[in-house]
Amino acid sequence: MPRLDRAVGAVLGSAVGDALGAPYEFGPAGELTARGAEMRGGGGWDPGEATDDTQMAVLLGESLLECGDLELPDVFERFRRWAAGAPKDIGLQTEDVLTSGQPWDLAAALHFQVNARAAGNGSLMRASTSAVYFAAAGREESMDAARRIAALTHGDRAAWEGTAILHELVRVCLDGADPLAALPATLAAVHPDHRERYGHVLGPDWHPGLATEFNGAVWPCLGSAVWALRTTSGFTEAVRAAVDLGGDTDTVAAVTGTLAGARYGQDAVPAQWTDPLHVPLPGFGDRVLDAAALRDLARRLATAGVPAAG
Repeated sequence: MPRLDRAVGAVLGSAVGDALGAPYEFGPAGELTARGAEMRGGGGWDPGEATDDTQMAVLLGESLLECGDLELPDVFERFRRWAAGAPKDIGLQTEDVLTSGQPWDLAAALHFQVNARAAGNGSLMRASTSAVYFAAAGREESMDAARRIAALTHGDRAAWEGTAILHELVRVCLDGADPLAALPATLAAVHPDHRERYGHVLGPDWHPGLATEFNGAVWPCLGSAVWALRTTSGFTEAVRAAVDLGGDTDTVAAVTGTLAGARYGQDAVPAQWTDPLHVPLPGFGDRVLDAAALRDLARRLATAGVPAAG
């Protein structure tokens, strides 16, 4: 399978997972299967409407392309403008950071100092575009970029490391390799203070029923996405399994969709999910991206990505 197909799959897969899971957010386990309703809207969302997960991923991707590199002040300003545009949904922590009035390089750290809790999955959910862009740069540079982007809104290093792991697993997929087999090497690149905890939730014996936190936290969110990939054999099966876990369904499915899309490619993403898909961008006029626009964004990110050093 061409690398470009996998890159498009990661971005498109994340978006459809987000939109599929949105109507079931904070609901009980098994609700998607019980209702049998896919991309039909609900919970304040129109059919196929993507949430803050994909909206922020798009803004991040467009910043990378327009700046030609990672310009953290530009990314933060786009996020801040979006937050001021009254999106339908925004994480409490992300909203606090982006509306604090603090400069880009201090806002998240100051929030963490005061609250001492910042290990939500809000940096993980938006990483599909940056993971595709930085994949060509190799493991070290891609994981470092993930940490720096995560730190814009999340002061807890746990969120940085989780996002770095996702970046690396996407990179492995784009190279045509098995992300599950790459977990030991990936964990070896995780900060020592966080390696054991991530090793636990990403281990082959872990399942979402063992989670000690709500899956809005970064550990069980990433662990659930890897579990969904490990226990299924295709894109749709993995994403449906993620939504059926309940809880933070849009983000768990978005992260699962990132991984499953990168593994199985864009052709595995069903048309009945992409046809109604649309991504409004609050704060940026009347812009709404459809699936074709997301495919184009992914292709541009994959071909403009930073080349590996040396």
